[in-house]
Amino acid sequence: MSGCRCEIAPPSLLLAVAERGDPRVRDAALRTLLTSAALRSRRSSLGPTLRRLGISPADVAFLPARAPATGPDNTVYDMAGGDEGSLPGRRVRGSADAPVADTAVNEAFDGAASTAAFYRDVFGRDSIDGRGLDLVSSVHFGQRYDNAFWTGDQMVYGDGGGGVFAAGALTRALDVVAHELTHGVTQFAAALQYRGQSGALNESFSDVFGSLVAQWARGQDARAATWLIGEGTLEPTLGGALRSMIAPGTAFSGDDQPADMDGYADLPVDDDPRNDNGGVHVNSGIPNRAFAEAARALGGRAWETVGPVWYTVLTDGRLRPTADFAACAALTVTVAGERYGEGSPQQDAVRGGWEAVKVRLAADPR
Repeated sequence: MSGCRCEIAPPSLLLAVAERGDPRVRDAALRTLLTSAALRSRRSSLGPTLRRLGISPADVAFLPARAPATGPDNTVYDMAGGDEGSLPGRRVRGSADAPVADTAVNEAFDGAASTAAFYRDVFGRDSIDGRGLDLVSSVHFGQRYDNAFWTGDQMVYGDGGGGVFAAGALTRALDVVAHELTHGVTQFAAALQYRGQSGALNESFSDVFGSLVAQWARGQDARAATWLIGEGTLEPTLGGALRSMIAPGTAFSGDDQPADMDGYADLPVDDDPRNDNGGVHVNSGIPNRAFAEAARALGGRAWETVGPVWYTVLTDGRLRPTADFAACAALTVTVAGERYGEGSPQQDAVRGGWEAVKVRLAADPR
């Protein structure tokens, strides 16, 4: 994920709040944007190098911002309002510890544990990197920081309350936690470049598995799921959710996600937050909807139907770091055929999902 520090909130949302908010809200939104920009400029992605060398952060002690040894697998730290220079913060809870008085600590702990359990029980994956990487989370980052992010080796959560997210919402939403941790899975498995269509796929894989973790935890059928990401996390004035996978562009007031390729936002890759690194959050709605349409067409438990197809595509080495929508679509159709049979209902549903969003498969003769 070249140059990526992957955050849950799109920069366009923070900008919109900054432009129309009162002075206190505007200050918090701008501070979040400026902090994000500074962190991006200071941190280079670990993913491509580690993937090329066949190692993970668990194997080396000298990596930047590496938390100290944390025991078996799951540790939460308190940043107490500090910035990245103080990561990971003060250790508060580990795997052998009982819940503590701090709700954010317990939610971050439980969200990481549920995500790891999903990947283990559903796909046989050993933690985020597939090699038993310790789960490290830091809460209470910054001052009214309206975002959560994966740094390349750990999770970091702001408290919200700056005009975008309700206070405490970022650790409370399991799909948000799983979305960000899945950026780690993508980092180690596929190293999708965080720009343009490959970056939008990066975001989409996180939304797909973020949603699946939440559905799995609830035992929820694909046709009963709302397919909303971060439902209830935003301030009430903004709307109901961060993204809608089944109806992109409808999640919150000002949602600019296109529902198909007719509305694709061809944005430049530059440092302007309005351009979202070539539309990585904006255009992710297109592959999101392709997945949701396929899952709903089949019904049942999406993590057992189309989920394994997307997981195989993400992790088996065939998805190139620069893949575009058409290449990813072709791979999902191929994998569905390999797994369920050519012309199977599952393969037809996957193909139909991409047709619904008007993505033509790479090398599709039709």
